[in-house]
Amino acid sequence: MEKQALPADDDETGVVEPGAGGSTEAVELASTEPPSRAGWNSKVEYFLAQVGFSVGLGNVWRFPYLCHQNGGGAFLLLYVLLMLVVGIPLFFLELAAGQDIRQGSIGVWKYISPRLAGIGYSSCVVCFFVAVYYNVILAWSLFYLGNSFQYPLPWQQCPEQGNITDKECKESSPTSYFWYRRALNITDSIDEVGSFNPYIVWCLLAAWAVVCLGMFKGIKSSVKVMYFSSIFPYVVLVCFLVRGLMLDGASEGIVYMFYPKLEIWADIQVWRQAATQVFFALGLGFGSIIAYSSYNPKNNNCHRDAFTVSFINFLTSVLATLVVFAVLGFRAKKKVMTCVASNLMELLQQHREGLVSLDLMPRFNHSDPETLGLEGYRNWFKQHGRNVSGNLTECNLEQEMQTGVEGTGLAFIAFTEAMTLLPGSPFWSALFFLMLLNLGLSTMFGTMEGILAPLRDRFKSLAKHKIKFTIISCIVGFVIGLLFTQRCGNYFVTMFDDYSATLPLIIVVVFETFSVSWLYGADRFLDDIEAMLGWRPYVVYKYLWKYVCLLAMLGLLAATAIRMFIKTPTYMSWNQETASKVHLVYPSWALAVLALLIIFAMLPVPVGFIHSVLQDRRKPTHRDTETGQYSIVNTDETPMTDMSDPDQRNGSVPS
Repeated sequence: MEKQALPADDDETGVVEPGAGGSTEAVELASTEPPSRAGWNSKVEYFLAQVGFSVGLGNVWRFPYLCHQNGGGAFLLLYVLLMLVVGIPLFFLELAAGQDIRQGSIGVWKYISPRLAGIGYSSCVVCFFVAVYYNVILAWSLFYLGNSFQYPLPWQQCPEQGNITDKECKESSPTSYFWYRRALNITDSIDEVGSFNPYIVWCLLAAWAVVCLGMFKGIKSSVKVMYFSSIFPYVVLVCFLVRGLMLDGASEGIVYMFYPKLEIWADIQVWRQAATQVFFALGLGFGSIIAYSSYNPKNNNCHRDAFTVSFINFLTSVLATLVVFAVLGFRAKKKVMTCVASNLMELLQQHREGLVSLDLMPRFNHSDPETLGLEGYRNWFKQHGRNVSGNLTECNLEQEMQTGVEGTGLAFIAFTEAMTLLPGSPFWSALFFLMLLNLGLSTMFGTMEGILAPLRDRFKSLAKHKIKFTIISCIVGFVIGLLFTQRCGNYFVTMFDDYSATLPLIIVVVFETFSVSWLYGADRFLDDIEAMLGWRPYVVYKYLWKYVCLLAMLGLLAATAIRMFIKTPTYMSWNQETASKVHLVYPSWALAVLALLIIFAMLPVPVGFIHSVLQDRRKPTHRDTETGQYSIVNTDETPMTDMSDPDQRNGSVPS
C-alpha cells in the first residue's frame, strides 16, 4: 500500500507528510504502538481462537431455545438469511479493518477518525462487563464438575432429614433444589442480599486463575489452551449426539424441534430475536474479532475466514440443538410415560371402586401400564378424559419439552436431570460440564483479548508491562465478580446478561458501520482490501455496508430500545416457600444500576468526540482540517496505512 495519511485525519494516523499539521498527534500515536506486533504461528491457531471466541455457551443454551420458541426450521432459514446479508458482511468488515490497520479496537476507530476513538473504549467497557459475569458461569460449571465425581449424583434425589424429605425439594425437583439451594443458596429476591457463597467464591477464584494463566503471555499462551478448549467441546457434542440418538424419545424431541412454522416470519419480534442472535453469536462489536485479526499477516484471506467461521458457528449451533433436543426428548418422554403410568393406576383404582365404568377404561395390560403407549393414552384422554373424575392430566410431551430449555435452566436443571436417567450418569455429567467449562473458557480468552489488546496498543506503559497488566486485570475482575457470588448473585448475572451489553454493542456496531462505509468510504475501504488481498471483493459489499447492514442495525437498535422502555424490566426469582419460579419487577435502585450500566458503557463515545473536538480547537488550522473531519470522502483517496511497518512508520514522522 502507498504510505499516506487520510486528508481528514492525518493528525492521528502516525503517518504525516512533511509540512502538514498535527505532527504531535502522529508522534503520540507512533509512540503508543508497540515496537513490534505478535503474530499467529499458523492459520490453525488463528482459526481455533476465532472459532473458540464466537462459539460459546449461547450456542448450547440460547440458540436451541430460540429455534424451539420461534418456529423450528423456519427460524433456521431466517437465521441463515440474516447471517448472510448482515452478519457475515459486518464480520468481514471487522476482520479486514483489524488485519489492515493492525491495531486493537481503540486504534482502529481512532485511525479512521480521532473523533470515533470512543467506540473502541466502549467496546472495552462492554467486554469488561461481560467478562466479570461470564466467568461466574464458569465458576458454576466448575462447582458442578467437582460434584459430578460421585455416585449417585448429588442432584439425583432429594435430601432427607431423618425420614422426612426436604419440603422445598419435594415440591420442586432434586435438580432444581440442588441448583437453587445447594449451588446458589439463593434468596427470594434481588433486595435480599445474603452472605457470600464460599463454594462459588473459591470456584470463581479458580476460574480467574485459569483465565490468567492462559492469558498472561497474550495469544502465545492462550492459543496453547485453545488447542484443547476449542476442539474438546466438539468431541463431547458428537458423543452426546450419538448417545442421544439411541435414547427413547430422541426422535420426538428432534422432530418437535425442527418442525417448521412459517407463519412466524410475520412476527417482528422473531426477526428481532434472530438478528440479535446472529449479532451475539458472531461476537460483533466486542473488539475481539478486530484484536485477533490484527495478528494476521496482511495478505491473509479474511474474506474466506468470515464465511468459514460464520458457518462453523452456525453448524455448531445446529449440532448443539440436535444434542439438546435429543436428550430433552428422552427426558420428556420419561416424565410423560411416568405421568401416563400414574394416571392409569389411578384409573384402575377408580374402576375397582366403581367410580369409572369399564367402557370408559382404555385397553391396556393392567400389570404393565406402559403397553398403552403415549399416543394411545392421549387419544383416550381426548375422548374420555373429561368424563372421568380425579386429577388426571393429559401428560403433554410438548409442555414437558418447554420446561427449563433456556439459559442456566437448561444447563443446570433440565440437562442435569436428563443425565441422571442415563446409565453411567457421573461420566456424562462430568463430560457435559467439562464441555461447558471449555466453551466458556475460549470465549473468555477472546473477551479478555478485546480488553487487553486495544489498551496495550494505545498505552505504551501497558505494553511494556503486559504480564502485570494481565494479572491486575484478572484480579480486578475477580474482586468485582464477588458481587455475583452473593446469595442474590444470580439475579445480578441475569441483569448484566440482559442489559449491560445488548444496547451498547448494537450502538457500537452502528457507529462502526457508519464510520467505515460513509466517513471513510466503502469504495475506499474496498480499495484497501484489494491492495491487501490482491483481489477486489464483490461490489455488493459496498451496498450491504452502506444500506442493508446499517439500516438493519438501526432497526434492531430501535426495536431493542422500544422494547426496553415499553416492557417493564423483570427477572425470574426463586421462592423458597412455594418452591417455584416467580417473575418480579426490578426495584427502583436496580433500575438505576441498570441505567448506569448502559450509560457507562456508551459514555466513551460522546466523551471521545468532545475530547477530539476540543483538541482540534487548540491546534492551528491547516489546509487538511479546514473542510472538516466528517466530510464524506471520495473513493479516489489512498488506502489505509500499513501500521505494521515500524521503519516506514517512524520514517514518516518529520524530524
